[in-house]
Amino acid sequence: MIYQVLLPFCGALLSWAVVYVLRHAYREYTSPLRYVVGPKNPSFILGNSRQIAKDAHLTEKWRKEFGPTFQFKGFLSGSELHTSDIKAVNHIMTNSNIYQRAPILIKETRRLFGRGILAVTHDEHKRQRRIMNPAFGIAQIRLVTEVFVEKSVQLRDLWATQTAQGNGTARVEVLTWLSKMTLDVIGKAGFDYDFNALDPSAGPNELNQAFTDLFHSPQSGLYAASRLAQAVVPILRLVPLPGSKVTSVARNTMFKIGNSIVAERKASIKASGATKDLGSRRDLLSVLLKANMSTDLPESQRMTDAEVVAQIPGLLVAGHETTSASTTWALHALSINPGVQKKLREELMTLSTDNPTMDELNSLPYLELVVRETMRIHAPVVYLFRMAMEDDVLPLAKPYIDQNGQPHESLPIPKGLMMHIPILAINTDKEIWGPDANEFRPERWEKIPEAAGDIPGVWANLLTFFAGPHNCIGFRFSLVEMKALLFTLVRAFEFEPGVPKGGIVPSPSLLQLPMVLAEPGKAFQLPLILKPVNAEAF
Repeated sequence: MIYQVLLPFCGALLSWAVVYVLRHAYREYTSPLRYVVGPKNPSFILGNSRQIAKDAHLTEKWRKEFGPTFQFKGFLSGSELHTSDIKAVNHIMTNSNIYQRAPILIKETRRLFGRGILAVTHDEHKRQRRIMNPAFGIAQIRLVTEVFVEKSVQLRDLWATQTAQGNGTARVEVLTWLSKMTLDVIGKAGFDYDFNALDPSAGPNELNQAFTDLFHSPQSGLYAASRLAQAVVPILRLVPLPGSKVTSVARNTMFKIGNSIVAERKASIKASGATKDLGSRRDLLSVLLKANMSTDLPESQRMTDAEVVAQIPGLLVAGHETTSASTTWALHALSINPGVQKKLREELMTLSTDNPTMDELNSLPYLELVVRETMRIHAPVVYLFRMAMEDDVLPLAKPYIDQNGQPHESLPIPKGLMMHIPILAINTDKEIWGPDANEFRPERWEKIPEAAGDIPGVWANLLTFFAGPHNCIGFRFSLVEMKALLFTLVRAFEFEPGVPKGGIVPSPSLLQLPMVLAEPGKAFQLPLILKPVNAEAF
């Protein structure tokens, strides 16, 4: 009986492998990229991906060796192009009809999050974004800023308890706490839903645990690689690869909560009997639902219930993980730059309130500089992918030198080529930002280099929140939340490193998270020493 099952499976897998190898060999032999320089391929199956997964700075080393545009090998040795050439990146961002998210990655995103805005393209993406835009406008962020402050104060008070118990000092692992805080924020401000992740009496939070297992565990990189392999080779979904159960639990938990929230919210809006504003709730989901249920919206332009539910997992991850990562890196940077921390605290103390509005937070110039510098040097998402959907020619500001030593000012791009755009590398390019590009120096934003004006982006001459029609819809939400956190926490505590100098390194993953160098087997973390600020000194 077992042979009747295994033989067809093995035969199908072998047939697929033979066809793939033949197609791959022909594609590589005829590819216009065959003369583009790049690192050696150490593995037919994994290409250079295993090297990249082990070293967060590897592509930076390759850029020094090969220049801003080079090729390397991805899964099953497929050629992939890496470019931080600003002229090339502008061309890619401008021609979003040619350079799109790869179908394989879209399918994998849909598998995890559903058919929400993170997993649709073209007209479908435009339709969903049009409905969602009001929920992320300035007026809406102004309304939910009080949630950012409320949860920041709750976190501050929890840390104050720890410092009091430690006779005025405490060693706190801040990433875990910030992750809980941002989960509570997206729950309340996003869906008017209480996760109570910060409440010690609430017990373990199943969603926070699911996210921790999926994104913060030492095996998270392996889990991501397994999901990618299953996306490339769909038959592998029949095989229990590492992380399959963790991914399934996270997805089921997100959709269980999402369905519950949407059902309750729609019933609440309908029960309100409001004909003009469809209810008085101000969370992002209610604004989205009001826009989607508006009588002014043609039926063909509405989201289905399934599409609305699918927004929740995407917003939970995008609005939770990235902000906690960014704020964690900001506190790390302040802990190793005490002069910057002192200057920021002095500015924050000029406001007499503990509950600032969005406008008050945005009125603090040095806080703005600190946030910009954090988002430059510690971009939470390190790189993005785009695939060429048709043949094209990529213009280059800096000619690449081929294997024969010949320079080329443009590069033929074959249909199907995967492109890697290194956000962090562009944000820290020394040719753009100067020789101190890798240093945390907020004052650089008082006069940014002229070359930075060529970087495509939706905010602050940075690629951090992407560019083009797929730029981050929630960037205003994230920035104001981060400012609220820094305002509240830096006024309350002095932050010092919790490990020796150089002991914190970034993870070699898509989402940049801090790791303790001496504890590589542990989950992502950032220990800091906290001491209460003497408010009477200000």
